[in-house]
Amino acid sequence: MVIPLVQVVRDGLVESVHFGSRVVLGPGGEVLEAGGDVDQPGYPRSTAKLMQATGMVRLGLDLPPDLLALAAASHSAEEFHLAGATRILDGAGLTEDDLRCPAHLPHDPVLHDRWIAEGRAPRRLAHCCSGKHSAMLATARLNGWSTGDYLDPAHPLQVRLAETVAELAGEPVAHTAVDGCGAPLFAISLRGLARAVQRVATAPHGTAEHRVAEAIRKHPEMLAGPNRDVTQLMTAVPGLIAKDGAEAVQIAILPDGTTVAVKIADGSERGRMPATLAALRRVAPEYDWDDVVKRCPRLDAPNMVGL
Repeated sequence: MVIPLVQVVRDGLVESVHFGSRVVLGPGGEVLEAGGDVDQPGYPRSTAKLMQATGMVRLGLDLPPDLLALAAASHSAEEFHLAGATRILDGAGLTEDDLRCPAHLPHDPVLHDRWIAEGRAPRRLAHCCSGKHSAMLATARLNGWSTGDYLDPAHPLQVRLAETVAELAGEPVAHTAVDGCGAPLFAISLRGLARAVQRVATAPHGTAEHRVAEAIRKHPEMLAGPNRDVTQLMTAVPGLIAKDGAEAVQIAILPDGTTVAVKIADGSERGRMPATLAALRRVAPEYDWDDVVKRCPRLDAPNMVGL
């Protein structure tokens, strides 16, 4: 059963409540907090990209750190994101036409409006998951697998990525669906998600997991974008990894390995980061979270009167 995670308060009265589930793991993997449906299978959405990128590195994908971070990204379609995805494709002898994600306008609202004003058409490279798709194609080509059907759940690439997700989560994949970008989506519990991303973030040097985690830490701008809350949080707290997913899924891992995983039940983006920050405040009081929020415009209060 879900629990109340976030309240919207106006002049002392609770106006709205966001319910959901939350799990917090200590540096050693011990459960510090658990509330809501933390053991029910659910979709990790784009937070799964940390595991998928790990699986691709295990399969031989060898990208520089900025492009490896892009392989785990839900990017805003800044020009450097598009250029990065193109570099991944070029390195494998592939093009934008090989991508099977839908053509989109940029995720970032300012860029979205600018593209429309400039008369630019949607592009597959502008899809927020184009980095992941480019990396999937490159991994398939590297291993001698077909590329036209790389999104088929039965494709050797996807079979191995599902195995990686299950291994890192410490539980079987409960169900395989299709994500919004067309890639297979592997259902695991919120507890399993927390275990998986903690294992990626705390893995020893020389492992595929460590390469993915270090790439994200070095290039938070590639994981989302300068105007995105997760990038701003990672920039404000060096060493922290944060990743958002559709339908209000969020993970955050502190440098010591303390891990937060949140799912807002109604899918509201408004509740995702406040619930995450509230958990971080409780379990890591040594950080000046008020200062972090002040330095991150996307983490501050909404631009409304009276809240």
